[in-house]
Amino acid sequence: MRVVLAGAHGYGSHYLDRLRRLAPEVELAGICDVRPVDPEALAGLGAPEISADLPGLVERTGARIAILATPIPTHADLALAALEAGAHVLVEKPTAATLADFDRMERAAAKAGLACQVGFQSLGSAAVPAVRELIASGAIGRVTGIGVAGSWPRPASYFTRSAWSGRRRLDGADVVDGALTNPFAHALATALAVAGAEERDAVASVEAELFHANAIEADDTSSVRVVTAGGLPIVAAVTLCAATRDEPYVLVHGERGRIRLTYTVDEVQVDDGPVLRYERADLLENLVEHVRSGAGLIVPIQRTGGFMRVMEAIRLAPDPLPISVDHQDRSGDGPVLPGIAGVVGACAERLALFSELGVGWAVPLTVSGEVVAEYVTRPELPLTASPRPYLHPVRTLGGVVVTEVRPEDHPHHLGAGVAVTDVGGRNFWGGRTYVRDQGPTWLDDHGVQRHVSFDGRDSTGFAETLLWERPGEEPLLREERSVRATPLSRGWALRFSFTLRNLTGGPLTVRSSATKGRKGAGYGGFFWRAPIASRGPRVFTATAEGEEHVHGSRAPWLALSSEDWTLVFAQTSDDPWFVRVAEYPGVGTALAWDTPLEFGAELARGVTVAVADGRLAPGEAAALAAEL
Repeated sequence: MRVVLAGAHGYGSHYLDRLRRLAPEVELAGICDVRPVDPEALAGLGAPEISADLPGLVERTGARIAILATPIPTHADLALAALEAGAHVLVEKPTAATLADFDRMERAAAKAGLACQVGFQSLGSAAVPAVRELIASGAIGRVTGIGVAGSWPRPASYFTRSAWSGRRRLDGADVVDGALTNPFAHALATALAVAGAEERDAVASVEAELFHANAIEADDTSSVRVVTAGGLPIVAAVTLCAATRDEPYVLVHGERGRIRLTYTVDEVQVDDGPVLRYERADLLENLVEHVRSGAGLIVPIQRTGGFMRVMEAIRLAPDPLPISVDHQDRSGDGPVLPGIAGVVGACAERLALFSELGVGWAVPLTVSGEVVAEYVTRPELPLTASPRPYLHPVRTLGGVVVTEVRPEDHPHHLGAGVAVTDVGGRNFWGGRTYVRDQGPTWLDDHGVQRHVSFDGRDSTGFAETLLWERPGEEPLLREERSVRATPLSRGWALRFSFTLRNLTGGPLTVRSSATKGRKGAGYGGFFWRAPIASRGPRVFTATAEGEEHVHGSRAPWLALSSEDWTLVFAQTSDDPWFVRVAEYPGVGTALAWDTPLEFGAELARGVTVAVADGRLAPGEAAALAAEL
């Protein structure tokens, strides 16, 4: 059986080793490569013809099989050329760079009546059908979801090994070389195979979160949720920024147990039972046998349609977001994300994306490519803190942090966000509740702002849906929140708006501690907690200065400054400003300053905050406010 190999370098060298093992039954008749091939690499393989012309090589050598181990964007054109020349094809994973290219390849193979096998080696493992049989037998009950976790280290040189490494596009062509689509493509393909969702129409939806710690275009740390046509969720989380290598695995969740498939070593374990190891078939040998005798293909191109649906979603997703260097260990060769192995494991365990775990770096806001803020969606906090999403750390363009979380003086203060002391009798501020004629009192009345979903995200911000609820009770509110970072002539602006939609069917009342008798304590609305260690905090408006003069005012803008930074606040409504400087630095809007606020269907507010380095003079702050 004569074969030709396109791409003898990089991963192609592995095929040279496999062909040596298969000789003399399989003969390497030719090599297609644009670079010279070291004669030592061909030891034991005879004298194959070397040419950059793949179809000509197939025709001259009479090769029955063409192996394609070339860069991702070349797969489709080379496969079509080989098929047209009359050769069966074994193409390395991923199948192609785009779904359109996949379609071209599938149609060409069908038209030529030739095989096109895809090199997802993990699908040659007998462990995959074994897991499918365990599921079918009811060993773990009804399957509720499938998780995937993978964490490997990669040196910086990994992303410079070729022109296309770490690229999403190159010279106008799609490459889509990312953690999920190349090194961990097997993980995703194996999970889809276990789910029986391998063909194109088996995938209903894809939600991807792509990040990079390395200075690359593609993703090196990513999570994705795939929902199959049958409604089964598959969540895969992987990274190339781990401190050490862990064997990646597929975790099948059932109502009565779990199955763990460690696909790199073909091991299967049900709950805490014995670990069983299975054999793996070689895909090249399988293709040779198919050509010789008509044996069934293990990974025909149709079997990768579901994977290509996911890859297409990743290709079309917004470009990966940067992970701030604050979260990286750069003491070695390539960035390491401390604790990332545990994070990807938690994603597989809980079937959650990075952002749904409350990982701060998973929702960054950037200005001119620099991370200026991070958004935490699901903080792990006691109920008494009224857990809610928040922004922290928020930074100036110079890197100065201008927010604080859980300070000793007020542990329920959470960076920048929305917090209200009393909505419908529930505390969404945290801490004690003010009771008339009694004072601050610990009550069992705390609520939670629960992140539901992002309705649009990019590097500058997001739209989000949340539910305001007391655990165990029906939600009171559905919030639609928009957060965006934009550049200014000096610094940048955080544009934060929210609409609270009443779900109770009747009017809702917002109260502050002031409405219950605590004079001046009208806090509740948008709130920004600044660092207690800020040097020389001052607060002023266009016409007044000092906490006692601006607290409760309705000035069109207000500035809070220190020696190192200045924040300029402006709002779309006419709510009074809640201000603290002497006790701690903080600014907020007061929905219910001294009178309860009752609303029906909805309540909408918006605040914009300019974030600048250094202490601005009143005139400079006014000029910045004019840009908001």
